Amino acid sequence: MLKLHNTLSRQKEVFTPIYPGHVGMYVCGPTVSGESHLGHARPFITFDVLYRYLLHLGYKVRYVRNITDAGHFEEEGRDAEDKIAKGALLEKLEPMELVQKYTNLYHWAMDQFNTLKPSIEPTATGHIVEQIEMIKRIMEAGYAYEANGSVYFDVKKYAEHHHYGILSGRVVEDQLETTRELDNQDEKRNKVDFALWKKAPPEHLMRWPSPWGEGFPGWHIECSAMSGKYLGKQFDIHGGGMDLQFPHHECEIAQSEVANGELMARYWVHNNMITINGKKMGKSYGNVIRLTDLFAGTHPLLEKGYSPMTIRFFILQTHYRSTLDFSNEALQAAEKGLARLWQAYEALQKLAYNAASGPLNEELDKQVQDFCRDCADAMNDDISTAKVLANLFELAPVINSLRHGQIKMHELSETTFTLLQETWQTYLIDILGLRPEKPEDNNKLDGVLQLLIDIRKEAKGRKDYATSDKIRNQLLSIGIQLKDEKDGSVSYGIE
Repeated sequence: MLKLHNTLSRQKEVFTPIYPGHVGMYVCGPTVSGESHLGHARPFITFDVLYRYLLHLGYKVRYVRNITDAGHFEEEGRDAEDKIAKGALLEKLEPMELVQKYTNLYHWAMDQFNTLKPSIEPTATGHIVEQIEMIKRIMEAGYAYEANGSVYFDVKKYAEHHHYGILSGRVVEDQLETTRELDNQDEKRNKVDFALWKKAPPEHLMRWPSPWGEGFPGWHIECSAMSGKYLGKQFDIHGGGMDLQFPHHECEIAQSEVANGELMARYWVHNNMITINGKKMGKSYGNVIRLTDLFAGTHPLLEKGYSPMTIRFFILQTHYRSTLDFSNEALQAAEKGLARLWQAYEALQKLAYNAASGPLNEELDKQVQDFCRDCADAMNDDISTAKVLANLFELAPVINSLRHGQIKMHELSETTFTLLQETWQTYLIDILGLRPEKPEDNNKLDGVLQLLIDIRKEAKGRKDYATSDKIRNQLLSIGIQLKDEKDGSVSYGIE
């Protein structure tokens, strides 16, 4: 019986899907304005494991994870900034060219982590019509208003009739006192109101026609529109990082409840943050580590590069709701720990049950069965991957002793030995998503990283990306396709 910690109720709840045998899960995906970093890795690995476990339990899962490729202003609690437009100007690219480049790199990194692809991966720009229609419904219900070509959600009015803060525990009155003065506050009725649609200033690159004039969607509306389209007005699980709990997910709940008449998701699951040497990860600390730098060891905080499986294992060693502190020492310990598990797994693969005459070791037999069966209990207890790995570490010495003959095969029953093999395959490979690392895979990864680093250093504009035949041939040799543009330029995105 699977239990998940529901942020909405702040307690573990037995998971019961709306439709028996079927699960709808929506997870907030990346804003593809730049390279993915270490902080992005945790939610996507966390929800990959949840997806894998739901499939293991026999559910038919529709897993929707969006791509934010529309240039919105993230205005709540920070200075307004359109990251995609800013990145496009810096790199001298068209906004959608920038988006494609970093979407490709994101997909490549997710492949390195061995994450399963979602069932549907919708983009914000591909669902502008749905977002506009949803905004219309919210306005018709009387909870949004137009101001100078922009549309804002009326949080104060919503809070009079609904529980604003149901997810985060925030109180509107407190927000009215503490919210910072930001751009276009004079257009709003209240400082806490958030944008559903923004009027595009002349310099804004990404814009679409709407009933309110040319503009672009706000930060929150895309997830409500896309989750509603593919999962219905109410679905089972909404996931994301804890940093999205407020304002993003709180605003999603408010606008979806007005537009659709019910709470959008029944279970809200949030992973905690990654810190680096005890500090919050952020640009101001200079400790944001891009995944390419993490793999290659090219960040000043890194003593060496770490393989994708080491990073995945490192993340899964800690419960997803606990803070995870990154350090070279912790990753090097994870590297050694993972090597121990692979050694045991590969040894177990080569063993076959062939018991000679001899007594059963009932105590050992029961101990092995208990550790194996406890893996299911751990996963059912709010996806406790750390406990699963701890059980596998307890079983590893048994496997090594069987391999070297200190434990005789007859000391385990054939049923227990089969259970042991099935447990390692099921949990280490199928559910935790770890895979053996072959030297040729690491060589290929090293080649990709070095080329990407070289291109990043040399590129000064869109026509400078990987245009030489030498680089083209090197990229092709390791499986990277180059995209030729009509004007003769080349994108190095991984397709």
